[in-house]
Amino acid sequence: MFRPIRFALPVLTLLALAPCALAAAEPAKPVLESPAQAAATAAAVAPAVRVMPTLAVETLGHGMFDLAARRGKWVVVNFWATWCSPCLKEIPDLSKFDTEREDVEVIGLAFEEIERADLEAFLKLHPTAYPVAIVDVYAPPKDFDVPRGLPMTYLIAPDGAVAEKYLGPVTSEQLGRAIARGQPPAG
Repeated sequence: MFRPIRFALPVLTLLALAPCALAAAEPAKPVLESPAQAAATAAAVAPAVRVMPTLAVETLGHGMFDLAARRGKWVVVNFWATWCSPCLKEIPDLSKFDTEREDVEVIGLAFEEIERADLEAFLKLHPTAYPVAIVDVYAPPKDFDVPRGLPMTYLIAPDGAVAEKYLGPVTSEQLGRAIARGQPPAG
């Protein structure tokens, strides 16, 4: 009786290993790329482009906040909500950071469906030293990612580029260390 499986297994094993031996013996050949593939490869190895977001929002009681007008300072853009416990814990720390550092400005973006009067009442109980704006959850600022969770904080460098992005609670100590890393040495 003929047993094709016993015969086929050794042959298939040899055939499977043959390309490995061939590959080791032959020198590598250059891969020819189309112009589109070459551009994609170049983009993949090119240095990352610094994202310079725009943000212009009407705040509650502080007028218009325009990120471009803050060039030369570090800006903390904090997405938060009134129902978010970690967000509420950040408010006093971010307020203190905002008032103690002349080189830093903080903006709070309330990322929730809330009426202006309700947010104003909330801010009387949880005051901030920095301006707060309500952000439409269905049309958030186009140059920022839609938060996957709250709080979500961006640290914007003095040149207007995103220096750091934090998902989850952030402290003034973390922000201060990131700013120190981004500062040129005194000389």
